[in-house]
Amino acid sequence: MPHPDAPLQTVEDRAKNTSNLSPLMLNGKGSSVAPQLSVDDGNLEMKNIAAAEPALDASQDIMQLARLGDIPSVQKLYDAGVFTPLHCDDEGITPLHWAAINNQYAMCKFLLEAGADVNKKGGESVATPAMWAAQRCHYYTVHLLLEYGADPLLTDVQGYNILHLATFEGNIFLLVLLLHQNIPVDVRDSQQHTCLMWAAYKGYPACVDLFLRWGADVHATDETGFTPLHWGLVKGSVGCIQKLIEYGSDRFVAAASGKTPSVMAEEMKTTFAWHKALKECGYKEDGSLAAFDFPTPPYFIQNKRSAMAKFFFFWPFLIIWSMLMIMSHMVVYAGIPIALLVGYCLQLLAQKAMAYAPSDMRQIHKTPWLSGIFAGTLFFVGISWVTTLFPATYASYPVVNTLFAIAYSLCGYFYFCTMFYEPGYVPKLAGLTEQKATINELLSLWKFDDQNFCVQCMVRMPLRSKHCKRCNRCVGKHDHHCPWVYNCVGVNNHRHFFLYLVFLELGVGLLIAITVGYYDSMTEKGSPECNILPESICRYVNSDPYTLVLAVWAALQLTWVTMLLFVQLIQISRAMTTYENMRGSHHGHGHGASEAITTALAAGTLSMGGAQLGSEGRGPDPAVAASSHGHRHRHDHGGCFAQWKKILGVDTFVETALNADKDRSRANRNPFSRGCLKNCKDFWCDPAPIFGSRENGSAMLDGEVVNYTTMYEAPRRMMATRPRGRNGDTAGSYERLPVDDDNV
Repeated sequence: MPHPDAPLQTVEDRAKNTSNLSPLMLNGKGSSVAPQLSVDDGNLEMKNIAAAEPALDASQDIMQLARLGDIPSVQKLYDAGVFTPLHCDDEGITPLHWAAINNQYAMCKFLLEAGADVNKKGGESVATPAMWAAQRCHYYTVHLLLEYGADPLLTDVQGYNILHLATFEGNIFLLVLLLHQNIPVDVRDSQQHTCLMWAAYKGYPACVDLFLRWGADVHATDETGFTPLHWGLVKGSVGCIQKLIEYGSDRFVAAASGKTPSVMAEEMKTTFAWHKALKECGYKEDGSLAAFDFPTPPYFIQNKRSAMAKFFFFWPFLIIWSMLMIMSHMVVYAGIPIALLVGYCLQLLAQKAMAYAPSDMRQIHKTPWLSGIFAGTLFFVGISWVTTLFPATYASYPVVNTLFAIAYSLCGYFYFCTMFYEPGYVPKLAGLTEQKATINELLSLWKFDDQNFCVQCMVRMPLRSKHCKRCNRCVGKHDHHCPWVYNCVGVNNHRHFFLYLVFLELGVGLLIAITVGYYDSMTEKGSPECNILPESICRYVNSDPYTLVLAVWAALQLTWVTMLLFVQLIQISRAMTTYENMRGSHHGHGHGASEAITTALAAGTLSMGGAQLGSEGRGPDPAVAASSHGHRHRHDHGGCFAQWKKILGVDTFVETALNADKDRSRANRNPFSRGCLKNCKDFWCDPAPIFGSRENGSAMLDGEVVNYTTMYEAPRRMMATRPRGRNGDTAGSYERLPVDDDNV
């Protein structure tokens, strides 16, 4: 990290100071030049390993053999007495160093069992093999070296230990592994920089979040008085700055040179990121708290999160009522535009109030807003039925009214069950000891990755689970996060959610039938005079415009409810969740319009990121190259009909209904699908009560009760009956669907 005063004036000046940013300048003799960290425009970058001519014959160069992982040849050299396990060159570099930096796991184990010194320091930076491996983010090799006694607290010539070196590359899994080795999170280098400062300087929000959750000191200062917030403003990562502010970083602290974060942002030209982070955290651009500009009750100030949630839930009630009253009491050509204008203004006020909400409630689909819209509609329909429709139609339509009362009650019951029941959270571990045991188990299984371990919850992720960023928990058999119920839909409440859709569909249909009967008996009371509409329609409208407008608004819900219910039926018959279905169809086949419709129906947002269809936030491994899914080959087939399907956003539903080839192939890779009848039987006939909550995570799978919050392997019965794949491997193990992690 460059000196924080003079070098911070310009990028060019920062790039000149390279001496303090070379943790591993190794100059090994023999086969190759070790990597080193240097500065380029203020960034730490890994230099390539340049191959050199071996000093010895290839069969006699133990460094080259270790680097290539040739165990038999090294064994011959040991047996012949040419080298000993403690061999090192003039700079102290051992074969174990080269095996470690090249991720030769088997070679490292062989050398360690032969008696190699795991803590031998070598090279120009005087670093251990574990440091070399950490430099390349080889965390399986690092774990092996730690198991054989590598000391994580040893430092190199510049005062960096293995945690510092891992932070330079931002590998979240390596950091998690090292933090569970009892390394102090605030351990400092020779210039008193903490790992949190390095992560903020490098611009790694996930690493900053990890260190802060681990208890890193957000107020720590280096030898010049710079805090992590100062260093975060050098890179200008909004995510890093926002996390530091959320955890209480001093927004006005001055370094020894007198520079405050505001001055630092101005000098580094990161003012935009600074102001955006302040706004997201509820502060003004000058760093002062964004207080309400109007009188506010003490409860609202003391319980801000709860108060804002209640506000966003009940404010739509006012919007719906206002628009209904305006449209029903004014002429059509004036009522509709005025109602839309009033609705827009009231929503604009809510968006203004959103600036005072907590940082995780700054987007409309992250608040109870959409659930408030439905709850408001449900409330006003119920009031209208009790006060108007039922008294006028109970004698002529007793059966329909009775069925509507049942459907309405059950719709409301299952709606609130879906909203308030836990969706099936994966239990968190009791402490660091259990977390470390879980990490060691996953490492032994070669499954310590973002598909099997959640960095946020520090738990092993069961099959079909997903970490929900809005709930901040892992959910078993995660279907989707639904803002219409302001909760995740998972193994515990999926059946409640489906029943809510069923009774909503029935209820709206019965409401339409009752409304038609109601207006048939009201035609003589209505005035035939209208400005635009014909006389026959005027009598209906003038007889009771409020009920008519409300019924039309309720009937509009049939559009999204019918399609969502249809998609849910298809997915249940295939034993797939919305998350799996959307991720699979998105991979290489999705169309923008249909994806937008699907995500809007299920998640209340038009973006895949808003629907959380990505693994970002679970700590992707930066050392592993991302799969090249960036190029989508879209072939237009089907002519005009296919084009209109895409424009209307119904192609996903048509393909789901017709069970297209790509869906069949995806279903064949899903070992949980046991055929339509068995899948439906598993969903509907499990022993969990329909009225009431179920045991957390329990559900039926192929006729057996399983727990989706603790299921890490497919049941034996399914593995025994699944056919073998093309390569001869058993197809019973769960294969995650293709992913395309564009957003979170």
